[in-house]
Amino acid sequence: MEKGSNHAKIIFHIDMNAFFCSVACIKNPELRGKAFAIGRENSTKGVLSTASYEARKYGIHSAMPQNEAMKLLPGLIIIQPNFNDYKYYHHKFVDLIKEYTDLIEVASIDELYADMTEASKKRHPLVIAKEIQERLLGEYKLPCSIGIAPTLFLAKMGSDIKKPLGVTVIRKREVSKILYPLSVSDIFGIGKKTWPRLIENGIKTIGDFMDINNKDKIIDLIGINSYEYATNAINGKSSDVVEPNRYADSKSISESETYDIPKVLIEDCALELRKMIRSVVNKMKKYKYFTKTVTITLRDSTFNTITRQRSLNEYTDDLIYINDIAMELLEDNFIDGKDYRLLGIGVSNLLTKEELPLEHNLFNISDKLEKENEINKMIKEFQSKYGDKALFIKKNEK
Repeated sequence: MEKGSNHAKIIFHIDMNAFFCSVACIKNPELRGKAFAIGRENSTKGVLSTASYEARKYGIHSAMPQNEAMKLLPGLIIIQPNFNDYKYYHHKFVDLIKEYTDLIEVASIDELYADMTEASKKRHPLVIAKEIQERLLGEYKLPCSIGIAPTLFLAKMGSDIKKPLGVTVIRKREVSKILYPLSVSDIFGIGKKTWPRLIENGIKTIGDFMDINNKDKIIDLIGINSYEYATNAINGKSSDVVEPNRYADSKSISESETYDIPKVLIEDCALELRKMIRSVVNKMKKYKYFTKTVTITLRDSTFNTITRQRSLNEYTDDLIYINDIAMELLEDNFIDGKDYRLLGIGVSNLLTKEELPLEHNLFNISDKLEKENEINKMIKEFQSKYGDKALFIKKNEK
């Protein structure tokens, strides 16, 4: 991909276009060309999972309250989700890509990353991409968009640029030309509560975000961790490793919970995650691990799963710090009105005290342990008087 380099990876991000709607059209061809959405039939409650491209012309979109969508288009057709069908076509999609490479990382039911570096030594990546598009459409009637880039982040950005049935190549040297004109809201990983603050403060495009003159303003708005992660990723300085077993890494600790009665309030999700965080941190301390990556997982009643992670500035086993990062990720990615049936929290990039970089010397570690021991002592004393849930949820928390 990168001129003058023999080491750049060729990563595909393959994103199915309006996947649930595409599957609905396969099962009911009469829906093709019509404005419809996936939601609750014979109801005005809940939120939409997705909408056909015809419905999107009216401003209807995923995560929109169903009653609001019906006001925009009173004749909107609502189709009940069919999870068995989605799973069936998901497996067809994945199996087809496996014909090209074994290095596949499934991101959700309708998207995946594929390392096509080896396959591209024999055939041009654009030829492969077009063939994949044509086969998915011809064999299964599933349209998709594909981003091709040297990193996972840039490939993901590329697949979002042209929908439906787009193919976008992003080379590092072309980032400013392709990405800078886009809205700052298009930066993958920037939360729905973060980008409006940026726009309100004059950071409207990715070019504005990357302008060094705006650095201090942006850090004040979103923090240095988010700023450094995003700027590095946009510049092509992020992972180029497709890991089929990313979440099966033995050097990670995670917990998740599936709920028969879904969680619909952010307060309830926060409470559940905080319980898991304490358990995860206790396991870290048991095995004397320190982490540099915190991950949360949210899965709604339509089986749409999102996984968001944050890299930390330093290795830590600090309960309060890990909890704060997880709560920031939850706040940025929680969607009001959705029914969440699975929540999860994980830590990875784990090192023991002996494996830590030199700057994490024993004096620093001792200070942190002493501080946290005092905090944990105070929490236990407080909870012994007021109950286990005390201190882990605030009445005014949004």
